[in-house]
Amino acid sequence: MEAEINEIAVGLDIGTTKIVAMVGKYNEYGKMEVLGVGKSKSLGVHRGVVNNITQTIQSIQQAVQEAESVSGVKINDVTVGIAGQHIRSLQHSDYITRPNADAVIDEDDIDKLCNQVHKLVMLPGEEILHVLPQEYKVDGQAEIKEPVGMYGGRLEANFHVVVGQVTSIRNIGRCVKSSGLELSDVTLEPLASANAVLSQEEKEAGVALIDIGGGTTDLAIFKDGIIRHTAVIPFGGNVITEDIKEGCSIIEKQAELLKIKFGSAWPGENKDNEIVSIPGLRGREPKEITLKNLSKIIHARVVEIVEQVFLEIKNYGHESPKKKLIAGIVLTGGGSQLKHLKQLVEYITGMDTRIGYPNEHLAGNSDSETTSPMYATAVGLVMDGLVHIQKQKKTVKKETLAKAETTTQQAEANSSDAISEEENPRVDLRPRKNILEKWTEKFKEFLDNAE
Repeated sequence: MEAEINEIAVGLDIGTTKIVAMVGKYNEYGKMEVLGVGKSKSLGVHRGVVNNITQTIQSIQQAVQEAESVSGVKINDVTVGIAGQHIRSLQHSDYITRPNADAVIDEDDIDKLCNQVHKLVMLPGEEILHVLPQEYKVDGQAEIKEPVGMYGGRLEANFHVVVGQVTSIRNIGRCVKSSGLELSDVTLEPLASANAVLSQEEKEAGVALIDIGGGTTDLAIFKDGIIRHTAVIPFGGNVITEDIKEGCSIIEKQAELLKIKFGSAWPGENKDNEIVSIPGLRGREPKEITLKNLSKIIHARVVEIVEQVFLEIKNYGHESPKKKLIAGIVLTGGGSQLKHLKQLVEYITGMDTRIGYPNEHLAGNSDSETTSPMYATAVGLVMDGLVHIQKQKKTVKKETLAKAETTTQQAEANSSDAISEEENPRVDLRPRKNILEKWTEKFKEFLDNAE
């Protein structure tokens, strides 16, 4: 059982509306199998940032306990997603000069280069979250995607660097630690979602992933299989609920239900006479709301969110993102389930759009709830955790091999020293002496005969 537990990873998605703990492992076909999911209402998070430590700890513990009882696995360490408006990304180039150009480039050289970027001086209060290599150059030869195994003296690369606020990252770490868990890794949420819902072909062709959560909308742009741009926009499904609440003068719970059951991002869909009756508070008269009005409120806010995201996409794609991003847009997250959102996004951006379900890497027998866009980030975090475990295994294996090698070399060196001390005089010099002697004798004989 112990060996199996090492293969299990846990993703913890600390969202604005819900906190999800997901336990998963790889099955024999290399697909991810979800062993258990626990979720709780998120109370201490606002727009992707923790603003109440105590409530967040309680929500995390609740989600983790549920996941433990469903999966039967004791959860010790987790991979956590991070989002929030404090996230920003930048491009950076760096290089290393290798001491020996005649040795092939290996993983250690790439690690050395990435670690060098981690030492970049950031603005006060900021910390580097991810250093993602894009293209490499070896001795000036550009557009290399995989430099391992090549010869070269100078290795350089362009990097996509993701930066976040130290305090926000620490607060999340504090919540996780106080919940009795270890933090094995921190991943940017749009990257986790992208891993879960995008195929390799889409990443090659060029695609923009829009993850509409409760508090934030995350964006990740890929082209040629490489991450090109990431952004977090501080609006999500919650502001739509807030608008419905204000616009219809109803309580939040009713606004949320209205949005889920009857909401649509396209006002033209509803007839004028379609009306929903909402029970009044404590003996008050019920309220009647036309679905057309509801759609208009939702439409106004969704257009604003989509336009902000499209502005980010245009900033990356300059003149024509449609030509640059052939695979168009993939919508995921809980907010992507809003009716007619796909059509609205296509209308505003002019780009092909699909809803992203995290079943790209999941085992075939997965629960339909797990494959909902709401769980895209959690699935991605578990995948990241599994990759992290495999990397650690490789490192341990490398270290063990290196140790074994040095031990063998030492043993060989010791034995060869012993040989050179003891046997070499016997083996090497005597036969040579004998040959010389024989030859001298023969030569003397020959001379004697000649005389």
